[in-house]
Parts: sequence; C-alpha cells; structure tokens
Amino acid sequence: MKTSTLITAILAGIVPALVLAQTPVVSVPMVDLARYSGKWFEIASFPMFFQRKCIADATADYGPGPNGAVTVLNRCRTDSGFDEANGSATVVEGFGNSRLKVSFFWPFKGDYWVLGLDPDYRWAVVGSPNRKYLWVLSRTPQLPAPLLTAALASAQAQSFDLTQLRYTVQTAATEPAQ
Repeated sequence: MKTSTLITAILAGIVPALVLAQTPVVSVPMVDLARYSGKWFEIASFPMFFQRKCIADATADYGPGPNGAVTVLNRCRTDSGFDEANGSATVVEGFGNSRLKVSFFWPFKGDYWVLGLDPDYRWAVVGSPNRKYLWVLSRTPQLPAPLLTAALASAQAQSFDLTQLRYTVQTAATEPAQ
C-alpha cells in the first residue's frame, strides 16, 4: 500500500509539470511600440537576482532606439539611493512586436514577451516562455483592483505560478533628488 501511495504522490507532482511543459506560452498578437514607449511602474514581479537590491519604486522606461531597436532603462530604489540599468531590445520578427530580445550587456540576451496588454495600454504583463520571469507593469504607480485582476488573469491563463509574485512598493518619490 505504501508503494502505491508513493507512486501516486510522485505522479501527482510530475503529471501537472509535464502538462505545463507541453503548454506553450504565447505573446499577445500585436504591440504598438509607439504606444508602449514611456514609463511603466512595476506592480509585481517574480523575485529576480538582478533586482536583489531593489526595495521600492521599480520602473522601466522604453523608447525608440537606433536601427529599430528599443531603448530600455530599468530603475529602482535601493537602501543607498537608486540603481539603474541601461539596455537595448530588438524585435523578434513575425510576432507583431510582442516578442523582444533584451540585452543589458553584450552578448547576453533574454526573452521579453508581452503576454497580456490592456487595450488602452494601462497595464502590461511581461514574461518569458519558460515561465521563470514575470512582471506586471502599469502606467501609474498603483493599479486599480479591477485592472490588476485582469492583468493577473492574463498570466494565470498561461499557467504562471502567481504564488511567486512579489508586490513592489511604489512611493510618491520615484525620481532621485536633483
């Protein structure tokens, strides 16, 4: 009896993982990069190594770059001030600008897929096809509950484990003192 219980427990853990692995993540059909450009506030994210010093006020600024690239400026508040990282993203052809490759230092690039996007560009959900990365972004420092629910639903529909989400503190002072 103990062997069958053990086998059942093992399969209960493996089968959902196999199903998840077989269900591909998809990006939204189209992103208007001109509308997407500008400042986004991080509402929540999966904890990431490169954000380990961030304590609040994480933002991302996107804009047009040379040769059709997208400029990326990520910032966050740390215990000692602000940290920022400049990068560049290139569009992956054939996906309506919804999939990009982002690099903060050459030659390394990471997947940046827009998985959910409000029709009015008030929120975006960005992640990776392996489900290791996820960010919920908003045009405002706080995302009203109905919009947050819609954003989270877009991630949950693609089997992202939302129990990993860490909510980001946003304060009124998101710019460093001049």
